[in-house]
Amino acid sequence: MDHQYLHSAVPISPAAQARIPALQRIDLITVRLPYLRPFSTSVHTWAAKEALLLRVEADGVVGWGECVADPDPFYASETTQTVRHVFKQFLLPLVQPGLTLGELLHSWSPVRGHGMAKAMVENALLDLIARQQGLPLHRLLGLAARPIQSGVALGIQPSIPALLDAVADAMSRPYHRVKLKIMQGKDVEWVAAVREAFPDLALMADANGDYRLEHAPILRALDAFNLSMIEQPLSYSDIVQHAALQSQLATPLCLDESIHDLDDARSALALKAARIINIKQGRVGGMIESLRIAALCEQAGIGVWSGGMDETGIGRAFNMQLQAAPGFTLPGDTAETSRYFKEDIVDQAVVLGDDGYIAMPGGPGIGVTVLEERVTRYTLNRERIL
Repeated sequence: MDHQYLHSAVPISPAAQARIPALQRIDLITVRLPYLRPFSTSVHTWAAKEALLLRVEADGVVGWGECVADPDPFYASETTQTVRHVFKQFLLPLVQPGLTLGELLHSWSPVRGHGMAKAMVENALLDLIARQQGLPLHRLLGLAARPIQSGVALGIQPSIPALLDAVADAMSRPYHRVKLKIMQGKDVEWVAAVREAFPDLALMADANGDYRLEHAPILRALDAFNLSMIEQPLSYSDIVQHAALQSQLATPLCLDESIHDLDDARSALALKAARIINIKQGRVGGMIESLRIAALCEQAGIGVWSGGMDETGIGRAFNMQLQAAPGFTLPGDTAETSRYFKEDIVDQAVVLGDDGYIAMPGGPGIGVTVLEERVTRYTLNRERIL
């Protein structure tokens, strides 16, 4: 074990010193945006994005957060209903005006886990504070704007010809990389077909925990296809067995679901369980924790990228602001809005430039305006908390 990563000093974002204003209104809103096409992983198929939004208001300024939890427990143990409960009963009572965000995060430490709930609240407060100060969120976080690398994730397809068509459609736009979802029985032959058809494509495979260590020979066979990484092949809670698997593979492993916070990242690096980390800020507790994980990985020479949860434009904007951090060296899951929704709930769709890069939104807060009439149009439930 490499103990240096267990004790490395990691800086905290200057945003942790921002103070929470007195909130005059708080709303929890559930919206449902139909996908243009269903999205399938090894675990489940989703036909729509059902997102829990947090709207906070102070002195006439509104901030938004989006929870990445699903209404079901097929990606993570948190769901939109558990988030509602934890938010109202345990997190919100500790949100006091005058506290710094760092003090708030510390006060939440007795609440074990629930990173998605915590991220939703932190995000909304960050957006609100940045808008009050007239700053883009990346500047509040101490970051400089830069173009964002793009990447597209393709769900599991019904056949190899359908998969090849999906890849060809994705490559009609200049994405910097393509991610294929794989599962047992739809892996080696399917990846081989894509690599044969697209020999120069920057390609990775995401298993969403569908394999066990005994499947190492199947995963070793993927070494032949020059993948940039294999993401989360083993259990969503495992780090140790991934370390054993990584020692058998030439292809870098990337951990996703196994990383819930900075301590998990420290353990993964110390055990050499992965050579790449996928940081989903909405899963690891928010932007401030994400920046700490990215800084640790940068110190270790480990590549990181920003994963997505097919968010609405609110969550997608947070992910883009995060990628201003220098540690994010690999293309993330930031794809064009038009791949997912007929219309979004923000005023600026994500669009690729001719070079495949995405311009950082430059407005205050997350840089986009939430269109409240569209939020209302897609609302399933709205609960005023304050």
